[in-house]
Amino acid sequence: MPGRIAAIFLWIGFATPLAAACAGEDLRRQLDAEVRAEIARAVAETPYAEGNRWRAARDGRVIDILGTLHLDDPRLDAVAEAFRPTVENADLVLIEMSPEDEAALTRSLAEDPGQLLLSGAQTLPGLMDERDWNRVASEMRKRGIPPTMGARMQPWYLSLQLAIPACAAETLAAGGRGLDHRVTAIAADAGVPMRSLEDPQTLFALFSDEPPERQVRLMLASLLPQGRGEDMFATLVESYFDEAHAAGWEVSRHLAIESVDLPEAEVKALYDDLHDEMLVARNKAWIDIIEAAPGDRLAMAFGAAHLFGREGVLALLEREGYALSRQAF
Repeated sequence: MPGRIAAIFLWIGFATPLAAACAGEDLRRQLDAEVRAEIARAVAETPYAEGNRWRAARDGRVIDILGTLHLDDPRLDAVAEAFRPTVENADLVLIEMSPEDEAALTRSLAEDPGQLLLSGAQTLPGLMDERDWNRVASEMRKRGIPPTMGARMQPWYLSLQLAIPACAAETLAAGGRGLDHRVTAIAADAGVPMRSLEDPQTLFALFSDEPPERQVRLMLASLLPQGRGEDMFATLVESYFDEAHAAGWEVSRHLAIESVDLPEAEVKALYDDLHDEMLVARNKAWIDIIEAAPGDRLAMAFGAAHLFGREGVLALLEREGYALSRQAF
C-alpha cells in the first residue's frame, strides 16, 4: 500500500508508467506557439529549471542529489547503475520514505485501515452530485476498485489513485517500482544507512486536514478525458528524461487547464495550492533534516519536481551556503 501511495503523486513526482503498459503520446509537440512561448518565459525565470542530478558542496561536505520518478520505467535501470557508486560511498542516504518507514506505514494501515476512510456515515455519493459520482465510479471500476468500497474512501486518497491511468495502475499493482526503490535496494545491498526526509504521515496530514468538500474538488480535478491521462503521463516522463522538470510542470499545468472539467480559475488555484503545500512546504522542512543529518558524504533521492524553483531544494541549499554543480545524468 505505501509504495502505491508514494508513487501516485502525478502532479508532484513526475511519475511514469511502463511503456509496454501505456501508449500515451507526448503532448508537447501539440502545443501551439503562444503556449510554448509562455512556458519558455516561465522556465527562463525559474532557478534550476533543468537537470536531474546535482552536487551540493560546503566546507568539505558533499551532497549528491538525484531527482527521481516514483513509478517504473526500464530506462531507470541505467540511471540507478550510474548512481550506484555514489550511494555505495555515502555515509547516509536520504530518501522520501525509507524501507523501514514504508514497512511501518504498511503495518499502521493494516492495523487501522480507517485512516483512509470517511468518518462516521459519510459517503462520497453524499458529497457530490449524481453526474460526478457516476464519473468517479466509472474510473474506479477501470482500476479494479469496487464503487461500494470507493464510496467510503477519503476523497484525497481516491483522487491520488484516479490520477494514474488504469494501464499504469495495473503495472503498479504488479509490483513495478520506481527509481527511489532502486536506490534503496543499492543502499541495502551495500549496508549504507537510510533515513526518510519526512515522517510518512506527513502527506496524510496535508490532505486529510482539508475539508471533505475541497477534497472532492481535488478528486474531480484528477479526472481526465479518455486517453488524456496516458498522454499526460507520457508527456511528463519524456520531460523527465529530457531533464526539463520545470518545463514539465508548466506543460502539465497548461494541459490540466485544458483537460479538467472544472472552471479554469479553480484549476489554477488548485495547482497553486498543490505547489505550495506538496512542494514548497515540504522542501523547506527537508532542509532542516538535511542540515541535521550526520556525515560528510550524503546521497539523496527524491521526486524531480522538488528540484526546481525559488523554493526548490536546490535553491534552498544554495541559500544555506552550498555551491551547486550539475552532474551528468
